[in-house]
Amino acid sequence: MSATDNLREEHQVILRMIRILTVASDRLDGGEDVSLDVFKKAVDFIQTFADRCHHGKEQDTLFPLLSQRGIPAGGPIAVMLMEHEQGRRYVKGLSDAVKKCELRDKDAKNAIVENARGYSKLLEQHIYKEDNILYPMGDRVLSSSDNQELSEKFEKIEKEIIGEGKHKYYLHVISELEKELNITVGETEHEHR
Repeated sequence: MSATDNLREEHQVILRMIRILTVASDRLDGGEDVSLDVFKKAVDFIQTFADRCHHGKEQDTLFPLLSQRGIPAGGPIAVMLMEHEQGRRYVKGLSDAVKKCELRDKDAKNAIVENARGYSKLLEQHIYKEDNILYPMGDRVLSSSDNQELSEKFEKIEKEIIGEGKHKYYLHVISELEKELNITVGETEHEHR
């Protein structure tokens, strides 16, 4: 498995959480009761799995190596880094809005919906660009020894950043949230209603 294949697999996990976030924010916006725990768990997952671990693998190992192999740091890599920062701002806004909602701030639900939707839309497009533009560029310039080196570094990041068993834990969290919201894989929200 190449380094980019590993990252593509993680994208599939992240997209499942984005689906949860989208369904939960749509329901909240529609006036339904949605547990704030759904959004808290989404924030935890995004900050730990998607950002610190997945984006950490990209920013600390893959992107610098792609630059060394001739992919301009100012091109698609710069766009990806900028989008990582945009995503962090949405997640901070979401986290802050959840805290305000717990304090009965009436405007906080709108901020939850706005930040959840903003993050979801950004990440869907971001993942598409990585999977279909940047990673294929990387696959053309990375050698088998580069992939081996990246795989070893990814494993180290996985152990040091999120810890043993956390990957499995987050898969369980996603499965539980999908059950809680009655989401089946591949289902769209209008099909659910």
